[in-house]
Amino acid sequence: MTHIDDLLARNKAFASTDVRDRVPAIPFIPNLQTYVITCIDPRVDPASILGLELGDAIIERNVGGRVTPAVVQDVAWISYLHEVKTPDADWFELAIIHHTDCGSGFFADPELRHGFAERGFDEMTLAELPVLHPAETVRVDVERLTSALSVSPRIKISGYSYDLETGLLTTVVPPRSRDDA
Repeated sequence: MTHIDDLLARNKAFASTDVRDRVPAIPFIPNLQTYVITCIDPRVDPASILGLELGDAIIERNVGGRVTPAVVQDVAWISYLHEVKTPDADWFELAIIHHTDCGSGFFADPELRHGFAERGFDEMTLAELPVLHPAETVRVDVERLTSALSVSPRIKISGYSYDLETGLLTTVVPPRSRDDA
């Protein structure tokens, strides 16, 4: 039996429950009106560290939980859908979470970064990705997303540092929108 076989068996068990019935009717308006951007690191599973259940939040994960052009586009799209399809609904809050001991820190190693860039990636862009000091990089990313004109100014964006040792989140940037800046 492979790992995927085990996951497929778990899916069958899930499908036999009514848990999936709690998902929101509108896919871009989650139950808790929350959008979370964080790292792909399995030690930072948003469902576990935030106590989320199916349908509670939009979760976006990438290396380091960084706000890249692709992330800006995703948030802009969701905010556009919200404005056009559900203009009277409450607006969601967005949390960016960076964490200690992040594997994205390997991008700070010039040799590793250069070797990876040779696979067809821009080395200067890769050099901006390391999360070495989560409280510093999350501030940069909150500002990057808050200032993006394609993202609705109605979204409240906040930033947090997650400590792998303690399991605690620390607020680095309290919720704010472009209109608050």
